[in-house]
Amino acid sequence: MILKSINPFTNEAVKEFEEISDEMAEKVLTESGEAFEKWKRTEVEYRGSLMEKAAGLLRSNINEYAGSITLEMGKPLKESRAEVDKCALVCEYYAKNTKRFLSPEPAETDADISYVTFEPLGTILGIMPWNFPFWQVFRFAVPTLMAGNTVLLKHASNVQICARNIESLFIRAGFPPSVFRNLGIGSDRMDKIIKHDCIRAVSVTGSESAGQRVAEVAGSVLKKCLLELGGSNAFVVLEDANISKAVEIGIKARFQNAGQSCIAAKRFILDRKISDEFLDLFLDGIRKLKTGNPTEEDTDIGPLASI
Repeated sequence: MILKSINPFTNEAVKEFEEISDEMAEKVLTESGEAFEKWKRTEVEYRGSLMEKAAGLLRSNINEYAGSITLEMGKPLKESRAEVDKCALVCEYYAKNTKRFLSPEPAETDADISYVTFEPLGTILGIMPWNFPFWQVFRFAVPTLMAGNTVLLKHASNVQICARNIESLFIRAGFPPSVFRNLGIGSDRMDKIIKHDCIRAVSVTGSESAGQRVAEVAGSVLKKCLLELGGSNAFVVLEDANISKAVEIGIKARFQNAGQSCIAAKRFILDRKISDEFLDLFLDGIRKLKTGNPTEEDTDIGPLASI
């Protein structure tokens, strides 16, 4: 099977990637498991120093990485830059705070000494979506790696350039081989991957149907799974709100990433006393949004990645 990156603004194929073979997938899984045995013994400070380097690379190459996001899924370039910068922030946050997060916690029992300790699990599989192709990976991978686990990424088929850029970034930051690996395969082969002995848990961001399938397979072999499957978020504006500020935030909440966000404002609930004022300002703001080529700096809304 071929994994295709298609520019959603032009509908032109950008690049094609051949799926890795079963033999190569087995090799990647095995090497990830072996890497975990060494990675789990590293000091948190060492992991943090590498994560700080990753943050630096994100910022120094922000235009390159933002460009790959915009190219593959059509997000306006200014939003793509913000996404990359947010990834750098999460790297720095966990580099600074993980040692505190992982510190043993005393517990009250009838034993002489009791405490809660936090230990890494092993290789964690991340099945990630196309709508935030950098952020969704980093929000999962950074705390997972900082806790001493290794990561395998199964990214959406249409953002494989981003997936490879992320893998390359971690290598350039100095992470040991196979601590973070991209698994270039399609969704139809995930059952076997999830059941593999090297995989200890699965994190999924995606559709309800994808979550149901992953939960079913992971449950059949008693593996932990974490599912983020979207939502239907209400945007509530009450009588005492700052209406102009509410409008500004509401437009962003609805139209950021062309609405392709699980946390987008999907229902607006307005107090009757301010509803007319809000709607007038809201519609005026929408009319000022510019749609078009996402590589142009003044574009507010790019194309949908898929229909």
